[in-house]
Amino acid sequence: MPKPINVKITTMDAELDFAIQSSTTGKQLFDQVVKTIGLREIWYFGLQYVDSKGLIAWLKLNKKVTAQDVKKEDPLHFKFIVKFFPEDVGEEIIQEITLRMFYLQVKEAILNDSVYCPPETSVLLASYACQVKYGDWDSSKDISKDRLLPQRVLDQHKLGQEQWAEKIMTWWKEHEDTMKDDAMMEYLKICQDLEMYGVNYFDIKNKKGTGLLLGVDALGLNIYEKEDRLTPKIGFPWSEIRNISFNDKKFVIKPIDKKAPDFIFFTERLRINKRILALCMGNHELYMRRRKPDSIEVQQMKKQCVEEKAVRDAEHAKIKREKKKREENEEKLREQEKRQLELEERLKQQEEEKRRKDEELEMLQKEKQEILLVKDTELTKLMEENQKALLKLQESEKEKEDLSEKVHLTEEEKEKIRLEKERQAEELRIQLEENQKALEVARVEREEKHKALEELQLQVTQKEEEEEAKTADLQMNAADESLLRSEENRLTQADKNQRMQEQLSSLSAELNQAKDAKKATQMDIIHAENMRQGKDKYKTLKQIRQGNTKSRIDEFESM
Repeated sequence: MPKPINVKITTMDAELDFAIQSSTTGKQLFDQVVKTIGLREIWYFGLQYVDSKGLIAWLKLNKKVTAQDVKKEDPLHFKFIVKFFPEDVGEEIIQEITLRMFYLQVKEAILNDSVYCPPETSVLLASYACQVKYGDWDSSKDISKDRLLPQRVLDQHKLGQEQWAEKIMTWWKEHEDTMKDDAMMEYLKICQDLEMYGVNYFDIKNKKGTGLLLGVDALGLNIYEKEDRLTPKIGFPWSEIRNISFNDKKFVIKPIDKKAPDFIFFTERLRINKRILALCMGNHELYMRRRKPDSIEVQQMKKQCVEEKAVRDAEHAKIKREKKKREENEEKLREQEKRQLELEERLKQQEEEKRRKDEELEMLQKEKQEILLVKDTELTKLMEENQKALLKLQESEKEKEDLSEKVHLTEEEKEKIRLEKERQAEELRIQLEENQKALEVARVEREEKHKALEELQLQVTQKEEEEEAKTADLQMNAADESLLRSEENRLTQADKNQRMQEQLSSLSAELNQAKDAKKATQMDIIHAENMRQGKDKYKTLKQIRQGNTKSRIDEFESM
């Protein structure tokens, strides 16, 4: 039994290992791959390899794998990638797996700069990439380390990773509730408006020997000047072409218009012509298929897709409702907790105010007691002094009587003694009256102090009653609470969406302020000039197809 041949197939998100026989055809290997990954829209894809001369080639399905010039190594390496692009991803891509394969391949082409994308559009695409990867916007996500922008864009602007992340997240917020497959579709819809999207470029020469570029894509053939891959100069839609052939390095395209001459160009290698022919045949076939009714298989796939999407949408709507309900409940809970904290804070403040008032009242009462004690002491002292004065008066009267009994005293002495006693008695009487007045004043002052203290205590009590009523009132209030060549008239996603157009324009102005003009590439300069002239992919396409086929072929020959 012959020894099996090991094969490694690399897709955009996986590596698959197969063992084939020397008799295995390209189609048999291709069928194994699509069956393994569950892909049905097989007409877009192919197996790409590097040949023995280091050139990129596509595996022919009608030939044995071993009969083709695949670089000899163990295992044999192939890439399972998109070979033919649709005209309109939104109308043509059916399966979710097809969508994902396209998304991953186009995203990589944007990031490695093989498809030119202006800075502001790169930021918009990055925001959709975040929606695909993470789902709805999350402020806690750190996307500064993610590979989201072309290195060219990062190098040309004086902005840090955090600043780029902020700009991306600003747009990411607007994609809330966008499902993963819808976000991938929006990403591709924006990308298909880029001038280099889905274009295969080949070096060619006209009869004069002028070096030019041939662009092959889903819409037809376009001729470019070598320095400008963004702006085709002449275009030929597939609907104008009836035959394609080559002889060695000479490539001949026969137009539908028999009055027009053949469109002839030359390449450097025979292999290049083979590749161009295969791409032209495949793209032309798909171009014509799109303009006919869908096959039964495609109709069934579309029906199944609609049904599956309806299920996904229903599930998404259910999850959205549950999420909204959960967020509402969480918001209510947060509101309740906030009110509870507010009430607790008010209660704490009121308790603190009451404690302060109690301390003031206690201090006032203490002062009152001290005042009363002082006044009582003064009154007692006055009474004692008054008592002493009375005793002295009595003693004086007694002395007077004693003196009167002494007969031997002279009348003059008696008079002197009498007068002295009267004087002393008068002094005592005056002192007694003064003491009585002081006692009365002390009593009045004591009554006034007592009255003032009672009024102050009454005011404190009234204020506490008012505070208690306010607290009760606050607590009560808180508790209440879509022809042929139709592509020439297409609009870009930005033209369809005024808001997107305004946002892209605004972001472009912002980024221009942080841009290092010295680092602008030729592509940047060409793109800026095209924008200044109001050009876009579809306007340019319409312009370069004007005039009859003969006039455009003559223009090509004169380049």
